[in-house]
Amino acid sequence: MINPHTMRAMLLDALHTPLRLAELPIPAPGPGQVLLKVRACGVCHTDLHIADGELAEPKLPLVLGHQIVGIVAEFGPGASRFRTGERVGVPWLGSADGTCPACQRGQENLCDHPVFTGYHVDGGFAEYTVADERFCFPLPETYSDIEAAPLLCAGLIGYRTYRMAGENVETLGIYGFGAAAHLISQIARYEGKRIYAFTRPGDQAAQEFALRHGANWAGDSNVQPPESLDAALIFAPVGALVVEALKATRKGGVVVCGGIHMSDIPSFPYSLLWEERIIRSVANLTQRDGEEFFALAPRVPVKAEVQTFPLENAEQALGRLRSGELTGAAVIDFQSASD
Repeated sequence: MINPHTMRAMLLDALHTPLRLAELPIPAPGPGQVLLKVRACGVCHTDLHIADGELAEPKLPLVLGHQIVGIVAEFGPGASRFRTGERVGVPWLGSADGTCPACQRGQENLCDHPVFTGYHVDGGFAEYTVADERFCFPLPETYSDIEAAPLLCAGLIGYRTYRMAGENVETLGIYGFGAAAHLISQIARYEGKRIYAFTRPGDQAAQEFALRHGANWAGDSNVQPPESLDAALIFAPVGALVVEALKATRKGGVVVCGGIHMSDIPSFPYSLLWEERIIRSVANLTQRDGEEFFALAPRVPVKAEVQTFPLENAEQALGRLRSGELTGAAVIDFQSASD
């Protein structure tokens, strides 16, 4: 018999261990929170970094997942932003204190006391989850649950990374052509950029994938593009790509590192940085990023190429992401479950 007070979840008991299917109590929403019935949840490289111990301070045991599409089922005390049955999205930044200097500057992405979804609190690899209503996004109706899930991290963080490159960009390099890259390349092409995609050396499939999603050229990451780049976005967690991107970038160009984790950047001659080249990183997202992105995405329209997995195969999805077998985005699909 199904217990109406419990839910299925994929649980990470300890770092470097496989996820396991578990039956957990359905969480109760606290003050300012909503309880969501999860419909879809994207699978992200950050989930891998957590499970593999590269982000060292997760809550354990932990339910991963921070690209959550869910339906509002209940409200905690004081929660009033949404109505029952409304569909919302939950991103990586699950909450901020609102009082630290960064928050007061409108940079809640740099909050001194952030709460990250699927890291500090349980995420969306479960049939239900709770979320701070202030950090949920209404989702465009034009996107299905499965289509919307990758937009909540690959799309949002990719968008912030893209905007960090600045306005005077005509030639754009993208290193690591996966979930974020194939979404942001669509916006870049829509805005008239020339896109140069860089993949693992010899990865012909990834290069063909990039060309299908708007790239003007695709090649190995250790090869120089046909023309200098005004900016380069790095989505692969490989520090050596910073050096390759600097080599390909013009005077005054920008290299933006879009990931939460990256291997060490090797030493390089100052001449690659000289002439006012810039290296910068992206951390998390702001509410404004979400509002801008979800207004723009349907106009392009941004479309994710998605591979779906049932909840019990979440570990398989992580494995395929780890091995580089996935193209596009992976999404845990709850839609076949009864409401």
